[in-house]
Amino acid sequence: MFLSSKLDFKITLMTTSPISIDPTQLERAKQLVDASFEAATQELADLVRIPGIAWEAFEAKNLELSAQTIAKLFEDTGVFEIVEVRKASIDGKPGSPAVVARRAAKNGKPQILLYAHHDVQPPGDEEAWLTSPFEPEIKDGRMYGRGAADDKAGIVSHLAAIRTLVEVCGPDFEVGISVFIEGEEEAGSPTFRPFLEQNQDILKADCIVVADSGNWSETIPALTATLRGLVSQVIEVQTLDHALHSGMYGGAVPDAMTAIIRLLATLHDSDGNVAVEGLVHGKADDLPYSDADLRRDSGLLDGVSQIGSGTILDRIWNKPSITVIGIDGQTVALSSNTMLPSVAAKISMRIAPGQKPEDALAALRAHLEKHVPFGAKLTYGDIELGKPFAVDDTGWASELARVSLRAAWDETAVNIGVGGSIPFIADLIEVFPAAQILVTGVEDPDSRAHSPNESVHLESLRKTMLAESLMLIGGNAFSI
Repeated sequence: MFLSSKLDFKITLMTTSPISIDPTQLERAKQLVDASFEAATQELADLVRIPGIAWEAFEAKNLELSAQTIAKLFEDTGVFEIVEVRKASIDGKPGSPAVVARRAAKNGKPQILLYAHHDVQPPGDEEAWLTSPFEPEIKDGRMYGRGAADDKAGIVSHLAAIRTLVEVCGPDFEVGISVFIEGEEEAGSPTFRPFLEQNQDILKADCIVVADSGNWSETIPALTATLRGLVSQVIEVQTLDHALHSGMYGGAVPDAMTAIIRLLATLHDSDGNVAVEGLVHGKADDLPYSDADLRRDSGLLDGVSQIGSGTILDRIWNKPSITVIGIDGQTVALSSNTMLPSVAAKISMRIAPGQKPEDALAALRAHLEKHVPFGAKLTYGDIELGKPFAVDDTGWASELARVSLRAAWDETAVNIGVGGSIPFIADLIEVFPAAQILVTGVEDPDSRAHSPNESVHLESLRKTMLAESLMLIGGNAFSI
């Protein structure tokens, strides 16, 4: 239910108590976000300057500095009973530092957990950057820098919302707030699950806001409704017990490279659809996204056609896809007239919501075993499994989020999917099964997260800050 006037902002839900946000509070929140926005962008710039990368090849002290800096920002809000930097371990190896904070709910109000991550991707090819990766710069309404969008903008959005809540509702507000700013998301969150289990007392919540996604555009907000899951499988194909001279035996015995190429080619049909049987397919919401949009956003070369059937959004959000992301054979530079005895490949398969990763892996292996050519020997190596995600948007938190986004953006929020995976969301669901999960963010199609010239659209950031402020204010008026 959305009302036509931006200031006429009230919802009533089928719960024990209605949620409402007074129009006066809405206008006050907008004034506060606007007044503090310059300082918030400065905080974002200061965070971008810290190159906190959770990969072993990079300096770990930058992650420590990042975590301590962020912990102080949350501590300085003055609202939390506890703010700490903590780590978890796996196989005896400590993970990266995360920031946690908690203020308990009072009088039946909900506990809301605000998630973001402070680690960033490596800069990549610095020559491809138009600005210095870790020296933020504002151009044409966007702040450029590694982590500006993914995900340090999420951190400053949380901070802005908390500060606005205090000013609007007073320091004795009753909604509970927990904070979890992870430090290793870009490295695969290796200690995420043990961290959740070891810190349930501080992280347990009725609603979890994951600020690590994006919006449909710079002007239209979104909630991420679906995420594809991941099945990664390394395979090895062997045809010989040793390498052979290709001139002496070629044409009589198969080499492993030919065998694996033929096998991998069976993973798609002639139109480019995934040919593995037993995989789940879904439908995306009907949103405007043209062939030209896809070509522009993906960098698809002129003359190169798309693959697969169905709408573009079906294909990239709600249908399975398979990509061969690596092959271990021989390089061209070192190649000789030799038939290779074995070749390995890494297959990355994205699976639709509703599919169990274990079932998808079994289907992939059944397909490979059925189609391996020449009677070649097929063996399996490392695997990685990540569950897909589909949000339940019937709860109070989802409705509050939509009304808040509508008020802040003056546009109705749309449901979007993400073709990639955020595997840790499955852990959140399993550890906190009663929590409602909202996946939000500040990115847009031009943010280029993980790529050179990453940026955040500052007006979108401002609207995101206001929307989250309204969510917390609304939560303060709601009893569960």
